[in-house]
Amino acid sequence: MKADVYQIITDRILAMLDAGVNPWRKPWRAAAYKPPQNLLSRRPYRGVNVILLGLSPYASPYWMSYRQTLQAGGHVKKGEKSSLAVFWKLFDKADQTDPTKRERIPVLRYYNVFNVEQTEGVEYPKAEVPTFTHDPIAEAERIAHAMPQPPTITNDDERRAFYRQETDTVNVPPLARFEKAAEYYSTLFHELTHATAHPSRLNRKTEGPQGFGSANYGREELIAEMGSAYLCGKAGILDETADNTAAYLDGWRALIKADRRAVVLAAGAAQKAVDYIAPAPAVEEPDQPEAEG
Repeated sequence: MKADVYQIITDRILAMLDAGVNPWRKPWRAAAYKPPQNLLSRRPYRGVNVILLGLSPYASPYWMSYRQTLQAGGHVKKGEKSSLAVFWKLFDKADQTDPTKRERIPVLRYYNVFNVEQTEGVEYPKAEVPTFTHDPIAEAERIAHAMPQPPTITNDDERRAFYRQETDTVNVPPLARFEKAAEYYSTLFHELTHATAHPSRLNRKTEGPQGFGSANYGREELIAEMGSAYLCGKAGILDETADNTAAYLDGWRALIKADRRAVVLAAGAAQKAVDYIAPAPAVEEPDQPEAEG
């Protein structure tokens, strides 16, 4: 019987929520703000892998497969347990209405990786105390205003933050209304992630009811939450203001329990939003074991 990758991930995220931890905020609190990345290729992991590997107890952001550990001249310490990383594998499927046509179906698969701290005989950069060559708040400002084809950003409504697709407008209360600048930029990044759904950008669509309280509304909010967390990490902002109240976490728990694919799909959509808002210098290929070695 094949493992249900979606359910494995869902169970892990629910365990964190049950422990009172906001899983998509936690990864940026460790490893000197470096997202999890492969030691040999130095390519960052993406999508839900950022959350899965970022939740580990290790200080180092570097990971490898078992085979890569051997290739690097080391070995995995006895008794160490691997961590899960996922990738999409494309399968050809015949069209039932036209045998001459085939379509490519993405299927979620997983492989196992080890943090370098679980190995011996492998040389790797040691974890350092976080230091920056930039001002994180200034970097957040740069990211927000360097967004390609941005929406109009206003501070007109001092009571609410929102994105209005009809006018393609993001509103965030003025910076002075926030206790910390990090709160302001975390909120702005949340709304900018919503803005990537606009037809002129990623054209992120969902079927069914979109109103407050609907499942689709919840999914879009989860995408925006993850997108904000990823962008805060890019800027180097440690968002100490993340809401970890029981009521807040219960809301995500209900959504994730109702749809075992919610976390994986939301993380993937959030990654696409982040790639749009703050494009990486080089194109990165999806994580997969063949690419990881």
